[in-house]
Amino acid sequence: MLTTSRGISLILAFAISVLVAAFLSLMPDSTPAILLVATGLTFSVSYLLINITLEFLVFREIGNIYALLEKIQRKDLSEIQDKSLRSSLSPLRKINSVINSYALARQKEIDTLQKTAEFRREFIADISHELKTPIFATQGYIHTLLDGAIEDKQVRMKFLKRAAKSLDSLDILVQDLLTLNQMESGAVRFTFTEFDLRELLQEVIEQLEHKASKREVTIKLDFDPEKTYITHADRPKIYRVCQNLIFNGINYNHNGGEVKVSVKTHKNNVQVDVKDTGQGIPPEDLKRIFERFYRVEKSRSKEKGGTGLGLAIVKHILEGHKSKISVSSTVGKGSIFSFSLPLEKEKKAD
Repeated sequence: MLTTSRGISLILAFAISVLVAAFLSLMPDSTPAILLVATGLTFSVSYLLINITLEFLVFREIGNIYALLEKIQRKDLSEIQDKSLRSSLSPLRKINSVINSYALARQKEIDTLQKTAEFRREFIADISHELKTPIFATQGYIHTLLDGAIEDKQVRMKFLKRAAKSLDSLDILVQDLLTLNQMESGAVRFTFTEFDLRELLQEVIEQLEHKASKREVTIKLDFDPEKTYITHADRPKIYRVCQNLIFNGINYNHNGGEVKVSVKTHKNNVQVDVKDTGQGIPPEDLKRIFERFYRVEKSRSKEKGGTGLGLAIVKHILEGHKSKISVSSTVGKGSIFSFSLPLEKEKKAD
């Protein structure tokens, strides 16, 4: 009884009314009726004020704190809500809000750790799959040769070429992994120079024209011949970005399709758009295509080729240039990948 807000209010209200009655009794005009009325009013008012104060500013907030601590102890943070720290006469409400914020921060950390663990599991599964394919293929060819096929010159050369091709794929995969790891750790240095982005795009297109012709895919470069497209960036790395994007535009296109590469200048930057007429990317996959090894069509990943790291490398290269890659896509109609680089103003001759 004495530990509740009502019990404490009764004791304090009784003490205050007694003090008021004692004080009034010292006055010469005090009568028993006045003392009785004053004592009753003082007791009633004091009880109500103290009880409300204790109930709403102390006991209720302490109860909320206990409930919150019990949830934290049970690790049940799903129902905890992010409440703003409102001004209040009760410091306990502020304590409650601080504990609430702490619990939310811990929940976010738990969610991040769970996502990281899930990503690690997916990454291990993906890298295992990517590594075992060329390794098993190479093993199969070599063991077949060792079992006697090496005596047949025609079979020997064919199997050795296939084994070499599988090992080349493995080497490319390992190199891409090393490159991506160095970029994520900040170990890769960027060497910035001025160059013509249009000329770089023409070089990339010329290099990929042979692959495009095999699939009857047309590559078009759209630019304004009256303008210059000088930018300040790491040329080899931007070359790789453009190479990856145009390669994907060819690879994930249909036979007889088109890849249109547009370069445009704006006030302070030059923008590159790589548009294809391929199969497009479903909305649920758009947010994940820049993850390591993520492929929209996993069943056809080997048919399409590549290591599954190209877009992840593109993303990190552009982040190193304080830029970013954006994508828009319509299933069945194609995709557009875009990025921007700073535009260097043309210098006038003296």
